[in-house]
Amino acid sequence: MSSYNPKEIESKWQRVWEERGVFRAEEFKGDKFYVLEMFPYPSGRIHMGHVRNYTIGDAIARFLKMKGKNLLHPMGWDAFGLPAENAAIKQGIHPAKWTYENIDYMKRQLKLLGFSYDWDREVATCDPEYYRWNQWIFLKMYERGIAYRKTAVVNWCPHDETVLANEQVIEGKCWRCGTPIVQREIPSWFLKITAYAERLLEDLDKLEGRWPERVIAQQRNWIGKSEGALLKFPLDGDYVEVFTTRPDTVFGATFMVLAPEHPLTLRLAERGGRLEEVREFVERVRSQSTKDRATSQDKEGVFLGVYAQNPANGKRIPVWTANYVLYEYGTGAIMAVPAHDQRDWEFARKYGIDIVPVILSEGEDWDFEKGAYEGKGKLVNSDGFNGMDSEEAKSKITLWLKEKGLGEPRVTYRLRDWNVSRQRYWGTPIPIVYCDRCGTVPVPEEELPVKLPLNVEFTGRGNPLQSSEEFVNTTCPKCGSPAKRETDTMDTFFDSSWYFLRYCDPKNEELPFDREKADYWMPVDTYIGGIEHAVLHLLYSRFFQKFLKDIGMVRDEEPFGKLITQGMVLKKWVSVGSLLEYLGLDEEDEVETLRSKLQELAEVS
Repeated sequence: MSSYNPKEIESKWQRVWEERGVFRAEEFKGDKFYVLEMFPYPSGRIHMGHVRNYTIGDAIARFLKMKGKNLLHPMGWDAFGLPAENAAIKQGIHPAKWTYENIDYMKRQLKLLGFSYDWDREVATCDPEYYRWNQWIFLKMYERGIAYRKTAVVNWCPHDETVLANEQVIEGKCWRCGTPIVQREIPSWFLKITAYAERLLEDLDKLEGRWPERVIAQQRNWIGKSEGALLKFPLDGDYVEVFTTRPDTVFGATFMVLAPEHPLTLRLAERGGRLEEVREFVERVRSQSTKDRATSQDKEGVFLGVYAQNPANGKRIPVWTANYVLYEYGTGAIMAVPAHDQRDWEFARKYGIDIVPVILSEGEDWDFEKGAYEGKGKLVNSDGFNGMDSEEAKSKITLWLKEKGLGEPRVTYRLRDWNVSRQRYWGTPIPIVYCDRCGTVPVPEEELPVKLPLNVEFTGRGNPLQSSEEFVNTTCPKCGSPAKRETDTMDTFFDSSWYFLRYCDPKNEELPFDREKADYWMPVDTYIGGIEHAVLHLLYSRFFQKFLKDIGMVRDEEPFGKLITQGMVLKKWVSVGSLLEYLGLDEEDEVETLRSKLQELAEVS
């Protein structure tokens, strides 16, 4: 050949590969290797970020296949999500039609690129044959108390009109659309990922050297293990619990602070005759993002009008609510020790609250008029613990308070349970029914999948499922009485938290996958995708893998062996003026002249 003709050569060999099933994977045929790239959202077109990611996987897959490995290299579609629903609202096209047309187009693009996928194992998470097993896994979690429903303060995106998990709030904004989130209290379904916090943390050690250190560090920080004490502060015949990593400073606690969202905040304010002032403050603070509150330089608060008792010295201390205390951390209440915590010091100075040093730095005189001392030292103003080293005092004071029934050692985690309820249409229906007689009733496995109705109206306001009588009205699986279906759908990260296991057995109609096949292919030997999923998809997938192991579905604790984060494809923005200057043109040149110059440049390139 005098020149390379890609249309002729590539189409010929791609046809040969498909006819001969060159990339088709079969179980139990020697030394396996599972290569996987994070599957795409079918947004309509493949972009260069996809191409970079999939080219890396393809190169690895082809090399290992030539080395004689029995290779699994599948592809599918992370197909539920808001963009499809938004397209339905804006363009008058059904989300299913929009999604499947995009899948067809993007699949043709991937095939033209010649990637070595086993298309016989293709999955799309919006297919009932797939999301049936989302519902099955959810029911297994419900049976074991891992899936549960509660009314809680949640992250609400006003633009998308749906709840976001903590991991999906980036710098106080929706991870998808960038709208500032607000706090709202609604009933939601949660997954108890906190029950797996210690295992998720400990097993990161197994991934050292195989995962990027940055990803491991992000997960460690997100799980956020803290060792300390749970202390009880008596208050009018009851008590308020606080978690602290510094029980050595308890004698210096001169006030308490409850988060604005704490369920006791308004109740105590009413008791203290400060309800209206506190309510106004709470509503204002709850409209702010978590990040803004955590990093705010302006510490604001309102006295609730009541007093608690310091469990260490019995002194009455005022109870406040303030913007810098977050309900999602610890117990949502803190003992404030202004001499030894800078945020408490700033708050105390602003509102004229006592500052009592209880730890002195050895070898230097600390000026408590200028700021808090947060280091180690010797205890003072701490009764029988005076002179004790602060590190030793942590356990000694905790045990002393435990004997008094006012404290105990405690380990806590920054990680919070995963809110999986979404008030949207294009997602997996949560398989729950509400009956006036029987209460909350899970849909029986034999009635799965609970399918999305196709004839719904998209107005852009609220959840379309709530207005679908065909979907909402049903009968109770227990007693046969009229009942209502849950109209929340699942967070789409539920779909992607186990899809790599479905690839092991994608046609199974009896189970999500066969245990023997999963044990043969898993874990994924090399997984490739974006670092932006460090505390989203990657953490959730590890959680699902551990749960599925607990119910006997898989052998391995970890789903992914080696992880490659491929980085971002960037482009340099060039101003029109710079482009004209580069081409030797000025602003008066006509469009046709500019077009011809660009064409000329493209041909040279």
